[in-house]
Amino acid sequence: MIRVLVADDHAAIRAGLVLILSGSDGIEVVGEAGDGAAAVRMARALKPDVVLMDVRMPGMDGIEATRELVRDGVCDVLVLTTFDLDEYVHGALRAGAAGFLLKSVEAPRLIESIRLVAAGDGVIEPKVTRRLLTAFAANAPKPVKQAPGLDQLTEREREVLICLGEGLSNQQIGRKLFIGETTVKTHVSRVLTKLDLRSRVQAAILAQDAGLVPE
Repeated sequence: MIRVLVADDHAAIRAGLVLILSGSDGIEVVGEAGDGAAAVRMARALKPDVVLMDVRMPGMDGIEATRELVRDGVCDVLVLTTFDLDEYVHGALRAGAAGFLLKSVEAPRLIESIRLVAAGDGVIEPKVTRRLLTAFAANAPKPVKQAPGLDQLTEREREVLICLGEGLSNQQIGRKLFIGETTVKTHVSRVLTKLDLRSRVQAAILAQDAGLVPE
């Protein structure tokens, strides 16, 4: 059973999300939060597998809440927001969110994404992946090519990093590189460790910043 905490300041949206998730096999909604501070407090107490996090909320927003939860290893965070390439979305991913979805997402895709994140995978909207990563590259505070650990990757780990930069799932990476999904997870874990990153989304951003992903 995947335990999910829903955080959104709009009660109607929370109710709709809870209705969708509660009717899904293998998913249990363990709580609802109306702001970031409540999300952090409830996540620490309830220990969900995934927090479905809105970005713009009063008081502590979803960015800071994500940063705290990921930094302390409480749970994974999946951001659900209206995507417009603003600093809120960028900040959430920099803070270590496992991915993001648009609020226009269809219910089956939302459910699938929660299961992917709970399984240790990442989720990035395919139609906006390039725009998102390009925006990060354009606004990078320093050249990520100098990131420590990049030269420590094996050839296979570098290939996996490039695949992450392309927004591929573990299953897609396995098919592309002709390796098993379990092996992919091992390589992803090693890449994150060597590059001192919190999530595969951050690895995707680094791959783009470093010029590893072809235009």
